[in-house]
Amino acid sequence: MKSSLIRLVILAMIGVLIGAYFWFDLGQYFSLDELRQRRDQLLAFTDKNFWLMLAGFMLAYIVMAALSLPGAAVLTLAGGALFGLLAGTIAVSFASSIGATLVFLAARFLFRDTIQRKFDKRLKAINAGVEKDGAFYLLALRLVPVFPFWVINLVMALTPIKTSTYYWVSQIGMLPATIVYVNAGTQLSQIESTGDILSPGLIGAFVLLGLLPLILRWVLRILKNRKIYAGHVKPKSFDYNLVVIGAGSAGLVSSYIGATIKARVALIEKNKMGGDCLNTGCVPSKALLRTARLVQEARDSERYGIKRMTSEFSLSDIMSRVREVITRIEPHDSPERYRAMGVDVIHGEARLVSPWAVEVAGKTLTARSIILATGAEPLVPPIEGLDKVDYLTSDSVWELDQLPRRLTVLGGGPIGAELAQAFARLGCSVTVVEMADRMLPREDPDASEQLMRRLEHEGLTLATSHKALRFEAREKGGRVICKHEDREVPIEFDRILVALGRKARTQGFGLEQLGVRISQRGTIETDPFLRTNFPNILVCGDVAGPYQFTHVAAHQAWFASVNALLSPFWSFRADYRVIPWATFTDPEVARVGLSETEAREQEIDYEVTRYGIDDLDRAIADSADSGFVKVLTEPGNDKILGATIVGQHAGELIAEFILAMKHKLGLNKILGTIHIYPTMNEANKYAAGEWKKARKPEGALKLAERFFRWRRG
Repeated sequence: MKSSLIRLVILAMIGVLIGAYFWFDLGQYFSLDELRQRRDQLLAFTDKNFWLMLAGFMLAYIVMAALSLPGAAVLTLAGGALFGLLAGTIAVSFASSIGATLVFLAARFLFRDTIQRKFDKRLKAINAGVEKDGAFYLLALRLVPVFPFWVINLVMALTPIKTSTYYWVSQIGMLPATIVYVNAGTQLSQIESTGDILSPGLIGAFVLLGLLPLILRWVLRILKNRKIYAGHVKPKSFDYNLVVIGAGSAGLVSSYIGATIKARVALIEKNKMGGDCLNTGCVPSKALLRTARLVQEARDSERYGIKRMTSEFSLSDIMSRVREVITRIEPHDSPERYRAMGVDVIHGEARLVSPWAVEVAGKTLTARSIILATGAEPLVPPIEGLDKVDYLTSDSVWELDQLPRRLTVLGGGPIGAELAQAFARLGCSVTVVEMADRMLPREDPDASEQLMRRLEHEGLTLATSHKALRFEAREKGGRVICKHEDREVPIEFDRILVALGRKARTQGFGLEQLGVRISQRGTIETDPFLRTNFPNILVCGDVAGPYQFTHVAAHQAWFASVNALLSPFWSFRADYRVIPWATFTDPEVARVGLSETEAREQEIDYEVTRYGIDDLDRAIADSADSGFVKVLTEPGNDKILGATIVGQHAGELIAEFILAMKHKLGLNKILGTIHIYPTMNEANKYAAGEWKKARKPEGALKLAERFFRWRRG
């Protein structure tokens, strides 16, 4: 409250001073005509009282600059006319910098916290850029006098640039223009207007001067790169424009883009084309889930009016179908397809031997740029005894040909949840061990709760808040000892599936020897352009993070490949503003943007609108009437901050909100769009309707009621 009061007082004082300036027409004393008329009188006074006049002049200049009042150009001319080039330049330089810094400090105190808090997420990239290169940007702006200095003062105050940096950069950056104006002031009689001072040629010179910091930054980058590449000999010519290591989603898209724009590309893969997604991840898991859902629907046939249905199957037959699905999709990612595009597909283990050279299959390939798309592998924790049991991972589970009677799944994230439900539906007795207090801990509690209720209804045992301490092998299977509420709980199993997520593949490619940096998360460290500490080596996909999704890998691949092929002429920052994902359990859980939990953690104000799918006609007809659509919007308007959908086909339904967020469409636009009846997609429109209903204009509706009553007579 005290801080708010101080802000109001400062604003009031500034308002009074600016108002007085215009009310009493003080600007008449800071015109060029007035200066020329009083020049002799002022010079006479200055000769007798030099230091007093200099101090008064600087004080007046500081006040004018601090209040951002017009007249600074005339005062600068006056500095030259009254004090000469040297003294005038010194006086104006310090007075203008002090005044600018006072504006900066006042604007920072009055507005920065509010602006940063309100637009925190959007300003992160700007803040990071200012913290890194703010001095260069400010110097470039200061050196070009066509940019209004008062605007620069206010805008820079909202950024995290240090006050000391702001002052000395302003002092240096405004000096050239100050010298020009002060020098012009020494020839006051020849000036008809301030516009005469800056000729087009002089403005052009200042623009070139303004580019100087950016050129300096470029030179420093060259020097930095020379240091980075020290000890490595750059080839005079290259075999390829681009070498891509890894043929998963990220590597395939990178190669595709390079080949499409006629670059020469080599794609190296040591295992199977298509990577984890095709061979051990997305594709086989979805094929398994579809079969498991069919088995469950037969089990639940009474829900559909069929008294009894039975299903006969073996896991070996199901896994055969899974492999058949993979085989049908394989041509999309095959070596033949990419070779037909012009990509040199090479099978073998790749190893970086220099920033421009890769060894593979006994050959050394050189490339101007290299993209690392080596993916990720199952995370296996160093838990005591785990290496003594025959554990499964999301990579090896597809080798099963018989259903285990008791299956324990370690991990309740998306991978663990999907596979746990699938094997439970196929007949396994499944226990999920999760250290957190709920499954899908990245989602909101209401989404987790909806899924957990369904899993428990289907017979799964959910051991949440259980931390695995150690494993004990048995003649058949084993058991895991978990800590739960300060006591040890043993859980028996025939097979254990470790599903604790995936870790980036960074070993075995020569990264350590070359000196490519690894981040604290275990991924390869990159800048916003997906470049490593070697700018010509870029990264995309799971090995880059921060999101381990196939669609994000493909998204990153566009940025990585374009930056690799066009640098240093053109570069794009990777865009993570609208990242969606889904967990393909039953019900599915899909999200884009903020969750409620994240909004609270980030202290972002929001409003929640919720629509229950149990009210949707198509969901009722399909006996899929459970779940919800939840939308977070900015307070007071329909801008979408995030959406979570729980229910059948949530992964498809979320697409409308992804599109809306990407193109800044609000809930009113969704409400005004025709949706086919009866479809699950109507849930999105009804959610928008709930938002609108909660904000109906009560006053206007009362007037309408009176109007129609009057019309009835």
